[in-house]
Order: sequence, then C-alpha cells, then structure tokens
Amino acid sequence: MSSNELRRILFVEDEADIQAVAQVALEGVGGFTVKICSSGEEALQSAEAFAPQLILSDVMMPGMDGPTTLAALRRLPALADTPAIFMTAKVQPQEVEQLRTDGVIEVIAKPFDPMTLAQQIKDIWQRRHV
Repeated sequence: MSSNELRRILFVEDEADIQAVAQVALEGVGGFTVKICSSGEEALQSAEAFAPQLILSDVMMPGMDGPTTLAALRRLPALADTPAIFMTAKVQPQEVEQLRTDGVIEVIAKPFDPMTLAQQIKDIWQRRHV
C-alpha cells in the first residue's frame, strides 16, 4: 500500500438507510475502513481518534449541517488539512460552487450509485494526489 492510498473515511450522514448503503458500497465494494457518524456533533467527538484520510459528509443535517461540521472539524489541528467531499441532492452549479468555497474538493450528487461510489471516491482521491 502506497503512502497516499486512501483507506480511512469518516462518513457523516444522518439518514440510517443512506449510512447502510454507503457502508456496503465503501467497505464491501471499495475496501475502505469507514467510521460512520450520525451528526456533526458525533463527528467532532470521534474524528480525531479515527484519524481519517478523507471526510465524506452529507450537507443537509439537523443541528450542525455539513458546512458547519466541516468548519468545526477544520479547527481541530489533526484535521485542518484533511480533504473533504460533500454528498448532496443540491447540485445546481451555484450550490456546488458555494460548497467548494466551503472547502470541499468535490461534490457527489445524491442519490449516488452504490456500485460506483467507491470508484468515484478513488478517482477524486487520485486526481488530488497525482
């Protein structure tokens, strides 16, 4: 395994059914180690100990939304530079541009294809680490 190979993903998503489908897609198909957090607050409590290489987060969540969660995670020194991807149904060009302004490297549209999600994330990771 090369030092820049993606293995550990922190997944922040409040919907249990989406958590389950994405977990199968990322762990079963992609071979990643995934830590699922059901809220921004939970992500803040467990992210540093998990030491993710990538943050994958929903945008619309009760309490702390995705951009607020990402901003809070960025204030933790260990996660200040961890790349992040948002998954959202809000994929109008101006919405995607705003999310990129919030600091993500890519936006994946929901509903996502469970059979291609892991490869999509690997491709995004590779483009960033070439």
